[in-house]
Amino acid sequence: MFTQQFAQRYPGNPVLEPNSNWWESKAVFNCAVAEHDGKVHMLYRAVGDDGISRFGYAVSDDGFNFVRSHIPAYESPAGDEWERLGCEDPRITRIDDTFYIPYVGTSVYPVAEQRQPTFKIGPPWRCRVSMLSTTDFKSYTRHGVILPEFDDKDAVIFPEKIGGKYVMYHRLLPDIWISYSDDLINWYDHKPVMTPKAGSWDNERIGAGAPPIKTPEGWLNFYHGVDDNRVYRLGVFLSDLDDPSKIISRSKMPILNPEHAFECVGQVCNVVFTCGVIERDGQYLIYYGGADSSIGVATLGKDRLKDIEMISE
Repeated sequence: MFTQQFAQRYPGNPVLEPNSNWWESKAVFNCAVAEHDGKVHMLYRAVGDDGISRFGYAVSDDGFNFVRSHIPAYESPAGDEWERLGCEDPRITRIDDTFYIPYVGTSVYPVAEQRQPTFKIGPPWRCRVSMLSTTDFKSYTRHGVILPEFDDKDAVIFPEKIGGKYVMYHRLLPDIWISYSDDLINWYDHKPVMTPKAGSWDNERIGAGAPPIKTPEGWLNFYHGVDDNRVYRLGVFLSDLDDPSKIISRSKMPILNPEHAFECVGQVCNVVFTCGVIERDGQYLIYYGGADSSIGVATLGKDRLKDIEMISE
């Protein structure tokens, strides 16, 4: 039903797969990317023998062929109540000379909280948006939880202030929300800005993907949408340059569907999920996790944006 797509897969996919390192032996996926000193730097989610998520690091000259480190770039401190299950799904935004990396810290709710009437049926799962920062991808500063109020995911920070404030999109199930900050640590004025669309490819839940990219038409956002069959696809939406709480339009159809084997079979089947996009040589390089197990790259020519059918919000 939802077969139209515009992004083209790199023929060498997947570009990163699990290997024999114990901490990334089961899965590598959902990576953030940034350009720095002429190279593409990647932080990716890695899962190993112990089932804990850590961040691995890889670097590339051309954006397709990566050399990875043999040790984790970051792992959650032992005993941290917010990250008992590790760290997940980083995104990278450069502001001035610093790269800010919001991510998901995953844990379990204390038993006392599980017994409260407000606790929903299901696993005792707790996820909070946390943040790291770096200037060189060699050492990292840990800022801790920055959205302590919510079970929250898919946080992306805009690359510049808007109206004198820092801006973030994030996902409170099932919608995309917006929040503002004066210091990148304390966030306020939370409100939903975009919801799943009934009858569409993204009717069950949606979430921000890569940090927003500034274009003359508005902020270009790559996002994931999920349908009733739990298929994850990628789309785009535009938001207003001066007021990103205003969504201008969204793609009627996906730009990328799970079709190849590494996207359809894995830890979670039928998933393409992006956390990072860069602009290079007149195209967008879209880095995505396939089936929560490995990493692929797809390209979308900037001139092809005009061909994507958009629908007004």
